[in-house]
Amino acid sequence: MTVQRKKLVVVGLGMVGIAFIEKVLKYDARTREYDITVLGEESHLAYNRVGLTSFFGHRKVENLYLNPAEWYTQAPEGALGYHINSKVVSIDSASRTVTCENGNVVAYNVLVLATGSDAILPRHTPGHDATGVFVYRTIEDLQRLIEFAGVKKDSVGAVVGGGLLGLEAAKAMIDLECYSQVKLVERNRWVLSRQLDSDAGTMVVQQIRNLGLDVLLSKRVASIKTDESNSVTGVVFEDGDEMDCSTICFAIGVRARDELAVQAGIACAERGGGILVNDDLSTSVPDVYAIGECASWQNQTFGLIAPGVEMADVLAFNLTQARLHAPRIFKRPDLSTKLKLLGVDVASFGEYFADRDGPRYLPAKYTRALKATANGNGNISKQPPDAMVKSLTYKDPFQNVYKKYIFTTDGKHLLGGMMIGDTSDYVKLVPMVKNQKELEVAPSELILGARKDGDGDEDLDDDTQICSCHNVTKGDVVHAVKDGTCTDLTGIKTCTKAGTGCGGCMPLVTTIFNKTMLSMGNEVKNYLCPHFPYSRADLYNIIMVKRLTKFQEVMREAGHDRDSLGCELCKPTVGSMFASLWNRHVMDKPTHGLQDTNDRFLGNIQRNGTYSVVPRVSGGEITPDKLVAIGAVAKKYNLYTKITGGQRIDMFGAKKQDLLDIWGQLVAAGMESGHAYAKSLRTVKSCVGTTWCRFGIGDSVGMAVRLEERYKSIRAPHKIKGGVSGCVRECAEAQNKDFGLIATEKGFNIFVAGNGGAKPRHSELLAKDVPPSEVVPILDRYLMFYIRTADKLQRTARWLENLPGGLQYLKEVVLEDKLGICASLEAQMQELVDSFFDEWAEAIKTPAIAAKFKQFQNTPETVDNMEVEQDRGQDRPVFWAKDAAAEDFKGLRERWSSTTWQPVIEASYFDGADESPNGISATIKRGDTQLALWRFRGRYYATQQMCPHKRAFILSDGLLGQEPRGDDDSGSGAPQPAAQAGPTKSPWVSCPHHKRNFDLSSGACKTDESLSIATFAVQVRDDGLVYLDLPPVEELDAELGTKKWMVKKGEAGESPYAQLDRRIQFKGIRGKKPSAMPHAATGMQRPVALMAGGGGGGCGSAPDW
Repeated sequence: MTVQRKKLVVVGLGMVGIAFIEKVLKYDARTREYDITVLGEESHLAYNRVGLTSFFGHRKVENLYLNPAEWYTQAPEGALGYHINSKVVSIDSASRTVTCENGNVVAYNVLVLATGSDAILPRHTPGHDATGVFVYRTIEDLQRLIEFAGVKKDSVGAVVGGGLLGLEAAKAMIDLECYSQVKLVERNRWVLSRQLDSDAGTMVVQQIRNLGLDVLLSKRVASIKTDESNSVTGVVFEDGDEMDCSTICFAIGVRARDELAVQAGIACAERGGGILVNDDLSTSVPDVYAIGECASWQNQTFGLIAPGVEMADVLAFNLTQARLHAPRIFKRPDLSTKLKLLGVDVASFGEYFADRDGPRYLPAKYTRALKATANGNGNISKQPPDAMVKSLTYKDPFQNVYKKYIFTTDGKHLLGGMMIGDTSDYVKLVPMVKNQKELEVAPSELILGARKDGDGDEDLDDDTQICSCHNVTKGDVVHAVKDGTCTDLTGIKTCTKAGTGCGGCMPLVTTIFNKTMLSMGNEVKNYLCPHFPYSRADLYNIIMVKRLTKFQEVMREAGHDRDSLGCELCKPTVGSMFASLWNRHVMDKPTHGLQDTNDRFLGNIQRNGTYSVVPRVSGGEITPDKLVAIGAVAKKYNLYTKITGGQRIDMFGAKKQDLLDIWGQLVAAGMESGHAYAKSLRTVKSCVGTTWCRFGIGDSVGMAVRLEERYKSIRAPHKIKGGVSGCVRECAEAQNKDFGLIATEKGFNIFVAGNGGAKPRHSELLAKDVPPSEVVPILDRYLMFYIRTADKLQRTARWLENLPGGLQYLKEVVLEDKLGICASLEAQMQELVDSFFDEWAEAIKTPAIAAKFKQFQNTPETVDNMEVEQDRGQDRPVFWAKDAAAEDFKGLRERWSSTTWQPVIEASYFDGADESPNGISATIKRGDTQLALWRFRGRYYATQQMCPHKRAFILSDGLLGQEPRGDDDSGSGAPQPAAQAGPTKSPWVSCPHHKRNFDLSSGACKTDESLSIATFAVQVRDDGLVYLDLPPVEELDAELGTKKWMVKKGEAGESPYAQLDRRIQFKGIRGKKPSAMPHAATGMQRPVALMAGGGGGGCGSAPDW
């Protein structure tokens, strides 16, 4: 059966006509209700009329086409028929046909008139028909002008009209390079009088005159002078002045093309012309509609592209979707414009003449306030403009910047404005006008606030309009890039139409496109550090494929300098990759030198050099016996205890030399490391779910325990947190975790890539109603794919944001096996799960590891490194001093009164140091002074132990770094043979706290010139001992002693809460006051009295809420 489709005829193949056709084809793609026929008068397909000026440069009509010629043939069969050179000369609404000039008759069910407008030629002016008179409207107009200019070289060209089109025409005539001079004639006292006030327009005049354009203001053409052949020779003005010229281009406005409608009896506007349309764009004749510049809506025609495109969208929607949805209506259009004219950035938005003509549209809230005070009767129509609006103006003649923003008189609403020179805030201000929301900042901040260079998009919401011609938002561009639809700017133009109108949005579109591409990792050299020409993901794959297990092997295979031993950036990254691939103990000799700060001794290092201890509490579920064991340990070692955000207990203040005993007691009680120190799974938080809760519909605790037990200890690029909620009440906050589950009646919804922290991000739904048996395979793939492909120290949230294709791509990989790697991901995760061991227990029973848990390597003595004070019944370290120790420690070497060689430790302690990526370090106590000693790459180095930045005694536990020899900055990635490399540079030690890097030879700080450390000469003697060249102990202690430099109580000044405590009379943890009567009546007399008495309430003594 043949489907009878409606015949939709469009008269006019301009920018609005083609926009309407595109939208109908899109909306009608499934139902195929219409067959479209478009009749174009010109000999060209739809082209960008706003970009006409560019035609003078390339002279190719095809470059202006909005769609390539093949696009017109790609629609489904019968859906689109197009005809050019087909001028419609009559409409017969009775027979529902249109007749073309060539005699063709086309029937319609629905007729849409998109005939546009004509350039106005002043036919009352004598000489208007002379040779050399042109208008600036179509490609044919430009071709005739180009041809004519070619035979009028070195003559004077003139443009009449100083509006948008006139400035475009003037630029076009300058670009022809045929005229010796181009003059612009404007009847007003400044140019762009429909968009700018006199100050702004005058500033534009000054700028374009500086560009070589002669501007004649307050001039009206009385007649055109001609010779005997009726060719233009000049102009006579109404004031009697004359001007010689060979060419005149009129750009004095446009008039709606409504002659077809007038002939057909369709109602048109008597004044100004235009086909009268209703809010649904219908005309006075049934099934005939008008859109674009030919339409008169509320007795207004619009010469801009944006209102026409909006009309096209409304009508296309109503013709195809109104049966299923409420029909749309055309509303007050946005007439804001942003252009670059003759090199000058110009923008106007909203009601930019509201201070002159009065506002036509005011926010409802402000209108009510005005009516309440206007003339005593609520009439505001006769109010002068300055009673309703105020303007704020900024003018910089040095930078040629002018801004005028117009506000309601209370300064709470932005109504409109204009800009010259700096239009970077345009895209942020237009939505403020449209939304009519109250401003959150003072009006002056919109002009005087910090301005960013160029078209910045950082603080733009996704729904911010960036292309007014085609109503394209930032989100449209971002999504087109992230879903893989568009990979270049040409694609962006094709997909979104952004930049295909006036082109003024392209700088911002380009910025958004480039930043989005960069955020997805496209064309970015994201090298790990100066030692490796690879990203973390690339290096991970190299290590995995080549099965590398030692840092030196990785450097030889992939490093710039085969013999380098890396730095504080690459060592922990490679160490983490080793752990996530091979899962060996991080304190084993081959890998211990790669561990940074916390992993180095399996605990989070704290301000005073002590460590925190966090046993695992899977799913937050713990027995009373384990709670008692934790309490006993904390009490025995005087540890500060606190409940963490991940439903477990943190014990602070454990000294390095006590860690093994503390862990031993916890392990004996059935506990293990919680890996709070590692870039690995921390916790899987849970609510009680069906275990206890009357609302629960899923066993959230049971699932959380299973997931935490599965993924515990597995190292990743960054920490991982999970959550499981037993119902949609979401008590476990699963939707801000790296992975989160919410129970449903059919299983669990799985959310991924959320996090709290410095830049919170809500997680996204990966899979719905997943049966419990399928949860683990999906999470295995997701987590393993993250581990394989993320950048160093990149949380899952940032990883997913940067992942090409985003969430959709992740779904394709993890759920649909697009890459064919799901089995590999699951197998790799299973190997890691099967290789689990408790790092604390292994450290306790491995002598080589246990031997490292000493404060000093040359004595069993111990010292405190910072004073402590009591806070709410527990000891904690005092606050850090405000200032660093900025003494010239490196100069001590020259200031000692005398030095002698003194033995400090057996050289055998450093056996194997040259095979370790970080050498071997020792902490030496000499008198009251702590020293750090290393053997690294065959050499010994000695320094003070204290980092002067925070006066923390921790340098011996820092990672060592060394620049690659012959550091290659070319980015070629080619490893250098040792024979070609340059000399070895002195290594540095990176402080575990804040990564201040100190040269081990000179003592200078590479990252803070104000800091330095003392260094000492080292030698090994035949007696098997290591000697340091040290001053007398008294002199050493006087300069570097622990008692001198340890941070003491009061150095930080007054407590940060001292002022607050005085104000609220804070006394600490409060118990019930003996005088309190919780069951007695209370009158709330004092608070209510203060509200009523001091508030000036509106209802007697009641407060005015």
